[in-house]
Amino acid sequence: MSDTVSISTLDKSKSFNAYVARPEGTPRAAIVVIQEIFGVNTGIRQKCDKLANEGYLAIAPDLFWRLAPGIELDSDVEPEFQEALGHMNNFDQDAGIKDIQATINHLRQAEAVPKVGCVGYCLGGRLAFMTAARTDVDASVGYYGVGIDGLLSEKEAIAEPLMLHIPTEDGFVDKETQAAMHEGLDNHPKATLHDYEGLDHGFATEIGKRRDEEAANLADSRTSAFFKAHLA
Repeated sequence: MSDTVSISTLDKSKSFNAYVARPEGTPRAAIVVIQEIFGVNTGIRQKCDKLANEGYLAIAPDLFWRLAPGIELDSDVEPEFQEALGHMNNFDQDAGIKDIQATINHLRQAEAVPKVGCVGYCLGGRLAFMTAARTDVDASVGYYGVGIDGLLSEKEAIAEPLMLHIPTEDGFVDKETQAAMHEGLDNHPKATLHDYEGLDHGFATEIGKRRDEEAANLADSRTSAFFKAHLA
Protein backbone atom coordinates (compact mmCIF):
# COMPACT_ATOMS: atom_id res chain seq x y z
CA MET A 1 0.00 0.00 0.00
CA SER A 2 1.33 3.43 -0.89
CA ASP A 3 0.28 7.01 -0.30
CA THR A 4 1.61 10.54 0.11
CA VAL A 5 2.12 12.14 3.49
CA SER A 6 2.99 15.65 4.61
CA ILE A 7 5.99 16.16 6.89
CA SER A 8 6.69 19.27 8.94
CA THR A 9 10.10 20.88 8.73
CA LEU A 10 12.20 20.80 11.89
CA ASP A 11 11.15 24.33 12.83
CA LYS A 12 7.49 23.46 12.07
CA SER A 13 7.15 26.52 9.82
CA LYS A 14 6.51 24.63 6.57
CA SER A 15 5.85 21.14 5.26
CA PHE A 16 6.82 18.94 2.33
CA ASN A 17 5.43 15.79 0.76
CA ALA A 18 6.85 12.27 0.85
CA TYR A 19 5.92 9.07 -0.94
CA VAL A 20 5.27 6.20 1.47
CA ALA A 21 5.13 2.47 0.75
CA ARG A 22 3.79 0.35 3.59
CA PRO A 23 4.30 -3.38 4.15
CA GLU A 24 1.63 -5.81 5.17
CA GLY A 25 1.49 -6.00 8.93
CA THR A 26 3.86 -4.34 11.37
CA PRO A 27 7.00 -2.90 9.73
CA ARG A 28 10.27 -4.54 10.73
CA ALA A 29 11.78 -1.02 10.57
CA ALA A 30 11.59 2.12 8.43
CA ILE A 31 13.90 3.28 5.64
CA VAL A 32 14.25 6.76 4.17
CA VAL A 33 14.88 6.50 0.43
CA ILE A 34 16.92 9.51 -0.67
CA GLN A 35 16.32 10.62 -4.23
CA GLU A 36 18.69 11.14 -7.12
CA ILE A 37 18.78 14.54 -8.85
CA PHE A 38 15.69 13.49 -10.81
CA GLY A 39 13.22 13.88 -7.95
CA VAL A 40 10.89 11.32 -6.44
CA ASN A 41 10.24 9.71 -9.81
CA THR A 42 9.03 6.26 -10.86
CA GLY A 43 12.38 4.63 -10.11
CA ILE A 44 12.58 6.02 -6.58
CA ARG A 45 8.99 4.99 -5.88
CA GLN A 46 9.85 1.50 -7.09
CA LYS A 47 12.77 1.43 -4.63
CA CYS A 48 10.26 2.18 -1.87
CA ASP A 49 7.85 -0.47 -3.10
CA LYS A 50 10.59 -3.10 -3.13
CA LEU A 51 11.56 -2.27 0.44
CA ALA A 52 7.92 -2.48 1.51
CA ASN A 53 7.81 -5.97 0.01
CA GLU A 54 10.74 -6.83 2.29
CA GLY A 55 8.74 -5.70 5.31
CA TYR A 56 9.94 -2.12 5.72
CA LEU A 57 8.00 1.10 5.84
CA ALA A 58 9.77 3.03 3.08
CA ILE A 59 9.49 6.77 2.58
CA ALA A 60 10.94 9.08 -0.07
CA PRO A 61 10.80 12.77 0.91
CA ASP A 62 10.61 15.36 -1.86
CA LEU A 63 13.91 17.07 -1.09
CA PHE A 64 13.60 19.47 -4.03
CA TRP A 65 10.38 20.96 -2.66
CA ARG A 66 11.95 24.38 -2.21
CA LEU A 67 13.08 24.43 -5.85
CA ALA A 68 10.54 22.45 -7.88
CA PRO A 69 8.00 20.61 -5.72
CA GLY A 70 6.85 17.32 -7.15
CA ILE A 71 9.42 17.31 -9.97
CA GLU A 72 9.92 13.98 -11.77
CA LEU A 73 12.64 13.77 -14.42
CA ASP A 74 14.03 11.05 -16.71
CA SER A 75 17.80 10.57 -16.80
CA ASP A 76 17.60 9.18 -20.34
CA VAL A 77 16.05 12.39 -21.74
CA GLU A 78 18.86 14.90 -22.27
CA PRO A 79 16.88 18.13 -21.58
CA GLU A 80 15.52 16.60 -18.39
CA PHE A 81 19.01 15.45 -17.40
CA GLN A 82 20.28 19.00 -17.83
CA GLU A 83 17.33 20.35 -15.84
CA ALA A 84 18.18 17.91 -13.04
CA LEU A 85 21.79 19.15 -12.99
CA GLY A 86 20.47 22.67 -12.57
CA HIS A 87 18.34 21.68 -9.60
CA MET A 88 21.31 19.86 -8.06
CA ASN A 89 23.46 22.99 -8.36
CA ASN A 90 20.77 25.09 -6.66
CA PHE A 91 19.96 22.55 -3.97
CA ASP A 92 20.80 23.46 -0.36
CA GLN A 93 22.26 20.20 0.96
CA ASP A 94 22.35 21.37 4.57
CA ALA A 95 18.62 22.12 4.40
CA GLY A 96 18.12 18.73 2.76
CA ILE A 97 19.77 16.97 5.69
CA LYS A 98 17.44 18.81 8.05
CA ASP A 99 14.50 17.58 5.98
CA ILE A 100 15.85 14.04 6.24
CA GLN A 101 16.08 14.41 10.02
CA ALA A 102 12.50 15.71 10.00
CA THR A 103 11.53 12.59 8.03
CA ILE A 104 13.31 10.36 10.55
CA ASN A 105 11.44 12.14 13.36
CA HIS A 106 8.15 11.65 11.52
CA LEU A 107 8.79 7.92 11.20
CA ARG A 108 9.57 7.52 14.88
CA GLN A 109 6.78 9.76 16.14
CA ALA A 110 3.83 9.73 13.71
CA GLU A 111 4.47 6.21 12.41
CA ALA A 112 5.79 4.83 15.72
CA VAL A 113 8.66 2.95 14.07
CA PRO A 114 11.74 3.29 16.30
CA LYS A 115 14.44 1.84 14.01
CA VAL A 116 15.14 3.96 10.95
CA GLY A 117 17.70 3.49 8.19
CA CYS A 118 18.36 5.38 4.98
CA VAL A 119 19.46 4.52 1.46
CA GLY A 120 20.40 7.08 -1.18
CA TYR A 121 21.43 7.17 -4.81
CA CYS A 122 23.68 9.62 -6.70
CA LEU A 123 23.09 12.94 -4.88
CA GLY A 124 21.22 10.76 -2.41
CA GLY A 125 24.35 8.65 -1.94
CA ARG A 126 26.21 11.74 -0.85
CA LEU A 127 23.30 12.74 1.38
CA ALA A 128 23.29 9.24 2.91
CA PHE A 129 26.88 9.81 4.05
CA MET A 130 25.90 13.21 5.46
CA THR A 131 22.88 11.62 7.15
CA ALA A 132 25.18 9.08 8.82
CA ALA A 133 27.36 11.90 10.12
CA ARG A 134 24.74 14.50 11.04
CA THR A 135 21.55 12.75 12.15
CA ASP A 136 20.45 10.02 14.57
CA VAL A 137 19.71 7.48 11.82
CA ASP A 138 20.40 3.85 12.76
CA ALA A 139 22.05 2.65 9.52
CA SER A 140 22.90 4.24 6.16
CA VAL A 141 23.60 3.02 2.63
CA GLY A 142 24.89 5.14 -0.25
CA TYR A 143 25.03 4.16 -3.91
CA TYR A 144 27.53 6.00 -6.13
CA GLY A 145 27.69 9.04 -3.87
CA VAL A 146 29.38 12.07 -5.40
CA GLY A 147 32.04 14.19 -3.69
CA ILE A 148 32.30 12.11 -0.53
CA ASP A 149 36.05 12.79 -0.41
CA GLY A 150 35.19 16.36 0.52
CA LEU A 151 33.10 15.14 3.47
CA LEU A 152 35.67 12.85 5.07
CA SER A 153 36.39 15.40 7.79
CA GLU A 154 32.97 14.41 9.19
CA LYS A 155 33.71 10.69 9.39
CA GLU A 156 34.43 10.70 13.15
CA ALA A 157 30.81 11.71 13.72
CA ILE A 158 29.55 8.48 12.12
CA ALA A 159 28.42 6.35 15.06
CA GLU A 160 26.14 3.85 13.29
CA PRO A 161 26.79 1.43 10.40
CA LEU A 162 27.40 2.85 6.92
CA MET A 163 27.72 0.98 3.61
CA LEU A 164 28.85 2.56 0.33
CA HIS A 165 28.55 1.06 -3.15
CA ILE A 166 31.28 2.39 -5.48
CA PRO A 167 31.35 1.69 -9.25
CA THR A 168 34.97 1.89 -10.39
CA GLU A 169 34.21 3.58 -13.72
CA ASP A 170 31.89 6.23 -12.29
CA GLY A 171 31.88 9.19 -14.66
CA PHE A 172 31.13 11.53 -11.76
CA VAL A 173 33.60 10.06 -9.23
CA ASP A 174 37.16 9.77 -10.52
CA LYS A 175 39.79 7.25 -9.42
CA GLU A 176 41.48 9.78 -7.14
CA THR A 177 38.22 10.39 -5.31
CA GLN A 178 37.57 6.66 -5.00
CA ALA A 179 41.06 6.17 -3.56
CA ALA A 180 40.48 8.95 -1.04
CA MET A 181 37.22 7.31 0.06
CA HIS A 182 39.00 4.01 0.66
CA GLU A 183 41.91 5.65 2.43
CA GLY A 184 39.58 7.59 4.68
CA LEU A 185 37.03 4.90 5.43
CA ASP A 186 38.50 1.41 5.03
CA ASN A 187 39.66 1.40 8.65
CA HIS A 188 36.55 3.11 10.01
CA PRO A 189 34.86 0.69 12.45
CA LYS A 190 31.38 1.50 11.16
CA ALA A 191 32.04 1.71 7.41
CA THR A 192 31.86 -0.97 4.72
CA LEU A 193 32.80 -0.17 1.11
CA HIS A 194 32.05 -2.33 -1.93
CA ASP A 195 33.65 -1.73 -5.34
CA TYR A 196 31.96 -2.75 -8.60
CA GLU A 197 34.59 -3.24 -11.28
CA GLY A 198 33.87 -1.72 -14.68
CA LEU A 199 30.50 -0.27 -13.62
CA ASP A 200 29.37 3.31 -14.14
CA HIS A 201 27.26 5.76 -12.17
CA GLY A 202 23.61 4.77 -11.80
CA PHE A 203 24.10 1.04 -12.29
CA ALA A 204 21.43 0.17 -9.71
CA THR A 205 18.67 2.43 -10.97
CA GLU A 206 15.33 0.64 -11.27
CA ILE A 207 14.57 1.82 -14.80
CA GLY A 208 16.45 3.27 -17.75
CA LYS A 209 19.61 2.68 -19.72
CA ARG A 210 22.02 3.00 -16.80
CA ARG A 211 20.94 -0.19 -15.02
CA ASP A 212 23.20 -3.25 -14.91
CA GLU A 213 20.99 -6.11 -13.80
CA GLU A 214 23.66 -8.39 -12.31
CA ALA A 215 25.50 -5.66 -10.41
CA ALA A 216 22.26 -4.02 -9.24
CA ASN A 217 21.01 -7.31 -7.82
CA LEU A 218 24.34 -7.93 -6.09
CA ALA A 219 24.41 -4.46 -4.52
CA ASP A 220 20.78 -4.69 -3.48
CA SER A 221 21.35 -8.11 -1.88
CA ARG A 222 24.18 -6.60 0.15
CA THR A 223 21.96 -3.70 1.15
CA SER A 224 19.17 -6.08 2.17
CA ALA A 225 21.53 -8.13 4.37
CA PHE A 226 22.95 -4.93 5.86
CA PHE A 227 19.55 -3.61 6.88
CA LYS A 228 18.48 -6.99 8.27
CA ALA A 229 21.59 -6.99 10.44
CA HIS A 230 21.43 -3.40 11.65
CA LEU A 231 17.72 -2.53 11.79
CA ALA A 232 16.62 -5.59 13.74
